[in-house]
Amino acid sequence: MNDTLAWQEYCKTLAPSIQECCSGSPVSGGPAALVKQLASALPEWQFRHPFSRGGWYRLGGVVTADGRRVSDNLEAWADAALATRDGDLGQLLDDLEETPLYATRLTGSTHYLVSPAGEGPADFLQLEVEELQEMRSHRLGEADSPPITLAELIDPEHPHVKLQPLGLPTYHFRRLCHVGSVLQRMAAQRPEAFPIHRLLEDWSLSSAGHTSALHNHWIIALREYLDRYQQTQYRAQPIATLTGTPPAFNAAHGTNELKLHCALQAFDREVGYPLAWFFHMLTTKAVPHWVAQTVVEDALAGFAYLPQRDVDVVRNWLHRPYAF
Repeated sequence: MNDTLAWQEYCKTLAPSIQECCSGSPVSGGPAALVKQLASALPEWQFRHPFSRGGWYRLGGVVTADGRRVSDNLEAWADAALATRDGDLGQLLDDLEETPLYATRLTGSTHYLVSPAGEGPADFLQLEVEELQEMRSHRLGEADSPPITLAELIDPEHPHVKLQPLGLPTYHFRRLCHVGSVLQRMAAQRPEAFPIHRLLEDWSLSSAGHTSALHNHWIIALREYLDRYQQTQYRAQPIATLTGTPPAFNAAHGTNELKLHCALQAFDREVGYPLAWFFHMLTTKAVPHWVAQTVVEDALAGFAYLPQRDVDVVRNWLHRPYAF
């Protein structure tokens, strides 16, 4: 199933089963419980949970002080409320002073789950499931200084409020895709390769690709948007699935040969695969760029501590650098 359209359609056929799993999995059980549900519903795929990303929110709705729901869509409510007052924001603020209303927000985490789907570095299914909880946020119109725009009313920069939960968190199916097919569609956007395609090629050529699958260490954060011609465009960012931050790289500028070799080995050992320092140099910036230059200089001088295929990858990057 190498055809990109075929993968798109196939992923759509899996969506209803995944939605049922999300509805039937209590968040209290954690992603492990969701993985079990998926294994039962989709036994042909071996999803696992390598990574979660939190700390974000979306605008929610509008509620009264006692929790009665006024609207599920804060932005639509605000547009309509302003329109009924002929665009007079001051009148809206006066009315909100008399009848207090509160904004809600959906605080979220995105859980990434992956399952192998072939031999190439991008041949895997990536499932995104959002964990959402609605919270009562700020009182509309109440701020350190009165809002002067509708945007400031609905989402002030510093609301200074303690969020209050309005219900239990729940799982929501966000997206399922075959990463390789998405990246193929990206490649059709322009003749020059995107950084993500360069990284995949380097992974395949290097010791990393000969040792482990890419999805064991990275997920691909994907974003779709419409350009000015209303054509779908894609962006892809590799995100390391490390717990916490990358390890410290313990070598100062100017270090070379044996000491540099030891520092590279220590970094790779802690991350869990060979040449990890190179890929983290491109993405997390945990390793400085001078290291690549020194590694190649050491190899040219006869101090060969990397396999030739890895030296070739690093040297090619020096000739045509890229980063994220």
